[in-house]
Parts: sequence; structure tokens; C-alpha cells
Amino acid sequence: MIDIDSFRDSTQIILPTETLAGLRSELNRRFVLSFVEEETKTRIIGSPVEIREASDWLTRQGVAVA
Repeated sequence: MIDIDSFRDSTQIILPTETLAGLRSELNRRFVLSFVEEETKTRIIGSPVEIREASDWLTRQGVAVA
């Protein structure tokens, strides 16, 4: 049986919207991602490969990705 939570974790990053200020356009340019804005958070959605690479890139930019 598929563990939905682990699949979801591998296909999305959730960050406070203000954390993405100045980074979102570069993320959009470098990776194939969708952005869903919620109240104070932004959900970044993509394939497991894109999410992993985007997470690594964000980490190199100083963003703590859990």
C-alpha cells in the first residue's frame, strides 16, 4: 500500500509566503513547479525530482526547508 504522506512530502514544499520574496521568480525559471498561495503559506508542488532539486537550491540560498 502507498504511504500518501511520504508521497506528498516528496512532491511539495510548504513555506511562509514571505520566505519566497525575491526567490519565486528564480525558482519558476529554474524548475517546473506550481505555486499555490494559501493564507500565510505557499505550497510549491512538483515532481519528486523537481522538488528535491528545488529544495537543494533553496537550501543553498539560505532557506531552511523541512
